[in-house]
Amino acid sequence: MLNELMERYPSLRCCEAEIERARDMILDTYRRGGKILVCGNGGSAADSDHIVGELMKGFILPRKMDKTCADKFKDALGDESEELVEKLQRGIPAISLPAQSVVLSAYINDVDADLMYAQLVFGYARPEDMLIAISSSGNSRNVVAAAKVAGVMGMKTLALTGEKESKLSAACDCTVRVPETETFKVQELHLPVYHYLCAAVEKTLFGD
Repeated sequence: MLNELMERYPSLRCCEAEIERARDMILDTYRRGGKILVCGNGGSAADSDHIVGELMKGFILPRKMDKTCADKFKDALGDESEELVEKLQRGIPAISLPAQSVVLSAYINDVDADLMYAQLVFGYARPEDMLIAISSSGNSRNVVAAAKVAGVMGMKTLALTGEKESKLSAACDCTVRVPETETFKVQELHLPVYHYLCAAVEKTLFGD
């Protein structure tokens, strides 16, 4: 899969090692029983939702319920379990922070917009968790603050940014710096990066 990504988007070869590391961080988070928090602004907020959508249900593979879990449903519900066992898909636990409009708007109104994601990270954080922080500039104040809080709370942190070093890259354990600087061009390269990450993690965890 990684070779295919590099063939389709050769400009990403400059960050191939970081993409591999990002994949391994997500896998480690899942295996440790952690969840993934994702945040960004504007188009990167939409990317946050998109990533969670690919992680929480089947992306390319069906992700059928494993036998142990299926048997638990059958023992508890008998014949009523058939549809659930057939249709429920294994998820990679993930939460899009921008999607939580009620708590975000309350915190922005009552406290400080620059700390809106930091507040959610602080509330959710467990050491086994991971934050994916997305910012085309790498300097979005609310995203940088979230990454700093995640680090203090013992979470692993992954940044998706443009090519320049930034406050976010300085704050995170791993940064995929795609080789563009204009916002829309950075976002155009973030999409294939996170599609690869979701597909590669899915194949490793749920492939035959």
